[in-house]
Amino acid sequence: MKKLILFFMMALWFSGCAWFETSHEMEKTAEQLVSEGSSAFAAGDYKDAVKAYTDLKDWYPFSKYAILAELKIADAHYELEAYDEAIFAYEEFENMHPKNEAVPYIIYRIGLCWFNRLDSIDRDHAPAKNSLTQFHRLIDQFPESEYAQKAEKHIKICVDSLSKHELYVANFYMKTEKYKAALKRYEYLIENYPDSEESKQALNKIPRCRELANKK
Repeated sequence: MKKLILFFMMALWFSGCAWFETSHEMEKTAEQLVSEGSSAFAAGDYKDAVKAYTDLKDWYPFSKYAILAELKIADAHYELEAYDEAIFAYEEFENMHPKNEAVPYIIYRIGLCWFNRLDSIDRDHAPAKNSLTQFHRLIDQFPESEYAQKAEKHIKICVDSLSKHELYVANFYMKTEKYKAALKRYEYLIENYPDSEESKQALNKIPRCRELANKK
């Protein structure tokens, strides 16, 4: 019985400490947390910025600064190159505030999160495809936005990366004598990237590839 009483006393003591600590921390006002987050962000201390803005969002969810905190958390993750966390935060912002004026910026940043992960043509091409999807979505939904104009130059790079990847894969199949697979890739390349330099190369390779494929 004594052990049980002692257990409850310790539990109450710990919970009291936790309550005191939380109460002490929450002595910071929303304005103070905004100031802390802004100062940390400006200084490049993005982890501290995330903490300050997260505290603001958690402690003062109905504050006029809460939406700003959500956006700056995503931006801080982006600056830290924590792109998965940034995408999650940006998408959460868009889902919660679909009519907010920052949505074009949000879509652009999601596109950049993928764009910044573009790799060599022999690697995974998902970043190029995903960034292209976001940039096209931005242009379709907000054609007059300044961010739509910025997206245009990134689209060309994405398309170039994807066409080079398709040619790389098609050539690989050709070299390994998988002619039917190579033919499909060459045809796909021509159909989807008709204006690319890679498309012209594919056109030159198709006759020989089709000939070899028919022999098998």
